[in-house]
Amino acid sequence: MKLGVKKGFTIIEVVLVLAVAGLIFTMVFIALPALQRSQRDNTRRDDMINFIAKVKNYQQSNRGALPGAGNSTFPVNVDWGEDGSALEGAKANTWAGFYKDYLGKTFTDPDGYHYRLQVIECAAKSDVACDSGDILNDLYTSNFPYNNYAMVVVLQGKCDGIEVVGSNSPRNLAVVYRLEGSQAYCDQT
Repeated sequence: MKLGVKKGFTIIEVVLVLAVAGLIFTMVFIALPALQRSQRDNTRRDDMINFIAKVKNYQQSNRGALPGAGNSTFPVNVDWGEDGSALEGAKANTWAGFYKDYLGKTFTDPDGYHYRLQVIECAAKSDVACDSGDILNDLYTSNFPYNNYAMVVVLQGKCDGIEVVGSNSPRNLAVVYRLEGSQAYCDQT
């Protein structure tokens, strides 16, 4: 007759299972923020592509012209503001009017804040880096935080990687945005 053989887990088996579960939890805990940051940056890239599409729609409706071209002093800063009242009465042919009419109140960063437009003009010759003051220089360094929600619109510019160079066409523009992953992203018409 066998006396009291108990079936169950040993303390070593329990500790081993807890250690493996803890390791898996730690890996998920570390990887999740990076995955979320990547998803937000992908959304920002999509927003820039959408912005470029809206600019093209504007150009088709306005014989190829860009908003505010020829009648603005640069840089131009456009911000939706808390409730959009800053853009009330904005003329349709200005960047403020473009923001109001083509982008609207739903043009927001994944963080929930409205994008701001900083419109500058590239005075460089074709394929030469734009020297547009501190805005572009800071954009490529840590001096320009990703969370200021500014899309830098460079008139007469085109993308050369993440840098903006001059374009011969007055109808071209490049858009640069500082991503959360600490790099800039450039797209163009």
